[in-house]
Amino acid sequence: AVRAAGIPVFGPSGEAARLEGSKAFAKDVMAAAGVPTARSYVCATADEVAEALDAFGAPYVVKDDGLAAGKGVVVTSDLAAAKAHAAACERVVIEEFLDGPEVSLFAVTDGETVVPLQPAQDFKRALDGDEGPNTGGMGAYSPLPWADPKLVDEVLHTVLQPTVDELRRRGAPFSGLLYAGLAITGRGVRVIEFNARFGDPETQVVLARLRTPLAGLLMAAATGNLADLPPLRWSEDAAVTVVVASHNYPGTPRTGDPITGLAEVAAEDAPDAYVLHAGTRQDGDAVVSAGGRVLSVTASGKDLTEARERAYRAVGRIRLDGGQYRTDIAAKAAAEAL
Repeated sequence: AVRAAGIPVFGPSGEAARLEGSKAFAKDVMAAAGVPTARSYVCATADEVAEALDAFGAPYVVKDDGLAAGKGVVVTSDLAAAKAHAAACERVVIEEFLDGPEVSLFAVTDGETVVPLQPAQDFKRALDGDEGPNTGGMGAYSPLPWADPKLVDEVLHTVLQPTVDELRRRGAPFSGLLYAGLAITGRGVRVIEFNARFGDPETQVVLARLRTPLAGLLMAAATGNLADLPPLRWSEDAAVTVVVASHNYPGTPRTGDPITGLAEVAAEDAPDAYVLHAGTRQDGDAVVSAGGRVLSVTASGKDLTEARERAYRAVGRIRLDGGQYRTDIAAKAAAEAL
């Protein structure tokens, strides 16, 4: 409606946004475009679920077909838990498990031209060592020193551009932010999921490294002029973000707990580290928790080791009763890069 009123919009139409809103729709688009992804079944009954789980075997990957605030996916070796999650969904997608590290790649598109950003990696499990339940993301880092330098170009040509071309062919051109969640498997790159927006927490580290002004990039996408935009400029620095979550996250989070130390971060750590608010609210003169993932601390440095040190030093100043965060964000990548 806004676009129809002649106002430039950064973001896809409702039809194109189904790429995120329905995993079954995304699978259909990928199949038509020849995009590599996990084999899957769309199931609507308990019998179909049981048959699909049996066909793929453990570990089981069960996805709610619709949006579920980052909690719609269960990956488990427990057959009963897989069936229970499926039973709680109206329609469910059962997939084969994809091995290998995961990579997040954002791209900006005007429906024809696709401009990829820099890749990042996020951490979905709640606890150190990738233990605990799946979350919306507990931290992220960029760049990926272990990734193939040709990865972005490969994903552009095998995933992003074919997907954008297929949606345009269907009469639902996708304009805005296209996010590809990828698995780097032994058989090559595979798409795990698409999102139609900047995703948290990877956006924090990617935009921390972007030197080209963001507003001009978004305007070029909104007005169909991406092809005329000069190449994006990036900082050589690394960036790390650490999410501070509330007590009991990703279950029902406790809210209303006071948060202190924010002024100390602003005074002692800026501009190398800063706090971005997510689940917070003002309560008089105090800031209190108001959601599951409460805030994230993002820091930059000459490499991942320095960025990690700065991020965790700032996290250490923040006090939230019952707050939790992972202590190993980017640790493996930083150690391997030394």
